[in-house]
Amino acid sequence: MVHESNGSYYAVIFSSQRTEGDNGYNIMAEKMELLAAEQPGFLGVEGVRDASGAGITVSYWDSLEAISNWKQNQFHKVAQEKGKQVWYRNYKIKICKVEREYSF
Repeated sequence: MVHESNGSYYAVIFSSQRTEGDNGYNIMAEKMELLAAEQPGFLGVEGVRDASGAGITVSYWDSLEAISNWKQNQFHKVAQEKGKQVWYRNYKIKICKVEREYSF
């Protein structure tokens, strides 16, 4: 979940459709979440996936620069390529600026 923020921040929305089978996906996903948490500007992550393999993961960042740096991380790039080759049928990424948040 995203940490409290006093101003605007960014959300990277990764929606995807997985291929059949794990093929090492869960281990890599755990590694990427731990690695992302160590990156400057990372604020949090949350995600869901249904039984059909459709999922949405949202990561939160304090700047566009932090998002760009994460995209270029060498270990993340390895995971990205494996995702294209093995783990995903398709995916879409949206980067959004969060102006306000509230909860109940």
